[in-house]
Amino acid sequence: MTTHAAPAGGHGEAMSVGEWLAAQPAEPTFYTFLAFLAFFGVLIYFGVHKSIAKTLDDRADAIRGELDEAKRLREEAQEMLASFQRKQREAEAEAEAIVAQAKSEAKTLKAEARKEMAERLERRTAMAEQRIAQAEAQAAAEVKAAAAELAASAAEEILKTKLKKTDLNKIVDADIKAAGEQLN
Repeated sequence: MTTHAAPAGGHGEAMSVGEWLAAQPAEPTFYTFLAFLAFFGVLIYFGVHKSIAKTLDDRADAIRGELDEAKRLREEAQEMLASFQRKQREAEAEAEAIVAQAKSEAKTLKAEARKEMAERLERRTAMAEQRIAQAEAQAAAEVKAAAAELAASAAEEILKTKLKKTDLNKIVDADIKAAGEQLN
């Protein structure tokens, strides 16, 4: 930096702006400062600071609106999540009730099936016993018929041959034995 000499007009007299500018040396920093002041003066004159402030305010309002919208969407999402969780709990409870009802119905059906099977078994057993009884009665009737036939044929032979009493007993015993073998 260089030092400046005082103007020749006197000791401490005030200078006008023009004299002061004329007295300034040719330093680029000084003129850069003046250009900077002039640039900001022009910006202020045309109201650029107002449009910048308005743009910043509009941007702040837009951001505030987006934040409000995001907050609203978040609250809606939380409400939907709570609703879905509630519906899920209700569905789980309903599923448990359905499973419990199905188990109950299965037990009832199982008991009914057992009862029905027992009734069928009893009916079939009764039918089988009835058939056995009929078969036994028929067999007894056949044995009686066979015994009567044997007795008749034995009597006929006795009469024809006039057998002795001992021979007659042997024939009757043989016929009884033959009838017993037919029964078994």
